[in-house]
Amino acid sequence: MLLLDYHNVLIHTLLTERFSGSPPVSIDQIVSDFDGVTFHLSTPESKSKILISISVKCFNDLVKYGAQDVLAREYGPYIVSPEPGFDFSIQVDLENLPEDPAARDELVRKISLMRRNAMAAPFERAFEEHAKFAEEASKFSSESAPEGVREGGEVMAIHYRDEEAIYVKASHDRVTVIFSTIFREETDRVYGKVFLQVGVSAEFVDARRRAIQNAPQVLFRQDPPLELHGVPGLSDPGTGEIGYVTFVLFPRHLTLQRRDEVISHIQTFRDYFHYHIKASKAYIHSRMRRRTADFLQVLRRARPENEEKERKTASGRTFRVQ
Repeated sequence: MLLLDYHNVLIHTLLTERFSGSPPVSIDQIVSDFDGVTFHLSTPESKSKILISISVKCFNDLVKYGAQDVLAREYGPYIVSPEPGFDFSIQVDLENLPEDPAARDELVRKISLMRRNAMAAPFERAFEEHAKFAEEASKFSSESAPEGVREGGEVMAIHYRDEEAIYVKASHDRVTVIFSTIFREETDRVYGKVFLQVGVSAEFVDARRRAIQNAPQVLFRQDPPLELHGVPGLSDPGTGEIGYVTFVLFPRHLTLQRRDEVISHIQTFRDYFHYHIKASKAYIHSRMRRRTADFLQVLRRARPENEEKERKTASGRTFRVQ
């Protein structure tokens, strides 16, 4: 199945062309990304200075969990005051680019990952909290551990889409990531339920049987999980339109070597999931049209090529066939 890219392909292509040494040109382009994220690439001062701005629906939530620190770490020397109507901006001077081609490619890659890096803040914070809780828990038995260590950290809510959110909670032995997702159409609800309750569960169970122990535990339910008990703003589960997908990340997923990859993979889950629902519907519709065309062809072949114009009765009288 298709895996979605973590970076914005259009931004990556445009900046690669600009950084290649081609003559500077004026740019004023709006680029849309998943989850309502919008980029604006422009040259307001001069053709050699490219301003890249990003607007994220949940930017205030991300700032609360350390997004500014993550963005400063990734884009420090390029950060400028945010463009009006956007949440974060950087500016790149084409006349002062790194001389090393590999360094230029890395800069292009970082800029095209701006959405991913902004969304990474709550996950990085959860991973750091997990390490602290794990260190504290190692000093106690499971019964004598303080209540704060047993319960873990706060539930971090990222409302990245209308009526949908990602919830991240760190504990001493795991990090739990919960996606709430809305199914607007009845058919989407059926596909999603089959995909999550049957397909995903079977895939991960089969993965474990094949000794692939790196797969996280995945759970699906239509009522809020216990980890979300007391969290305000949850939708009414009685409508059947909302589902909760829970990923349980264990310490083997949270090592320093794997953190970046885990964050990139898990961020794209919602888009990956709904993309494949739409792709499955399109595939089934194409099969239905193909089957209908086959049936029509059978009917056409069953019709005699030379139809009789006249027939006779038993008494010898003739009549025309209409």
